[in-house]
Amino acid sequence: MDEQHEPLLKVQGLRMYFPIVKGVLGRVVGHVKAVDGVDFDIREGECFGLVGESGSGKTTVGRCILRAIQPTAGAIRFRINGNSVNLANASQRKLKSLRHAMQMIFQDPYSSLNPRMTVYDIVGEPLLVHGIKNRKQRVSELLIQVGLKPQHLRRYPHAFSGGQRQRIGIARALALNPKLIVADEPVSALDVSVQAQVINLLQELQDRRRLTYLFIAHDLSVVRHICDRIAVMYVGHLVELTNVDRLFQKPLHPYTEALLSAVPAPDPKQKLTQKVAMGEVADPSNPPSGCVFHPRCPYAEDRCRSEEPRFRQVKPGHFVRCHFAEQLELAGMK
Repeated sequence: MDEQHEPLLKVQGLRMYFPIVKGVLGRVVGHVKAVDGVDFDIREGECFGLVGESGSGKTTVGRCILRAIQPTAGAIRFRINGNSVNLANASQRKLKSLRHAMQMIFQDPYSSLNPRMTVYDIVGEPLLVHGIKNRKQRVSELLIQVGLKPQHLRRYPHAFSGGQRQRIGIARALALNPKLIVADEPVSALDVSVQAQVINLLQELQDRRRLTYLFIAHDLSVVRHICDRIAVMYVGHLVELTNVDRLFQKPLHPYTEALLSAVPAPDPKQKLTQKVAMGEVADPSNPPSGCVFHPRCPYAEDRCRSEEPRFRQVKPGHFVRCHFAEQLELAGMK
């Protein structure tokens, strides 16, 4: 495959199992299967969305990709300088040399900034760690790029609003000119009006710097405006993956249909036809047999309870994990 068409990031068979320990001897009695066999790739310059309910494993996927945690199994291939590096088994020494190319924007702009550090120290810390000089000038330039002023250098986080704090977090993520940014629900803790400003900023920075995003969220109305492709995750599995327009107009998985129907319509006269998923989210330490979604699925049949569906391509670029994807007529959004 030609290098320019190779994905920037390729995730293959990713698994992350957390042991369940009991007793004074610390005996392992089971595992929480937070991520259980996930496959996807992210092309350079695109924004790839990862959505699902709380507890679906979205954030764990992002942490595995950045090697904040060591995955249980699978490969995470990251292309840099013409070479493909498997981050899943890379040494700490190798990871340190790659950290500049992979950064994260955290969900909570209040807890992700050290209250004892000034803006200069927070944004300039990656530059200090990697031995980059002219830090003051570099930090000032970064603040301007995210919509803040160089005069804010010596202020502490408590002096800023939530949206401004998130801009500081974005500036910190950009400090080392990364290729890939994992944005872990970066606007969910912000007011709606501020969310739009931060989303616009992320899009502007992506165009200007040719950034690649893994955008983790649970709000489908947000990812619709920023993402190129979306993967839907449920209890550690990907259940659907396609481009944003096709996902919203013609979903193929019942779980996606339920998520889309929960998005509020901007028209107060429009009648809501919400397809509520029955019951509770499955327990990842004891997932159901067959299809993990079958206890909540209104279309489930006997086959769904006994046979696990494959994650397969049913249309060009449209992948789904459902036995009856071709037969179901599911409702999307305009």
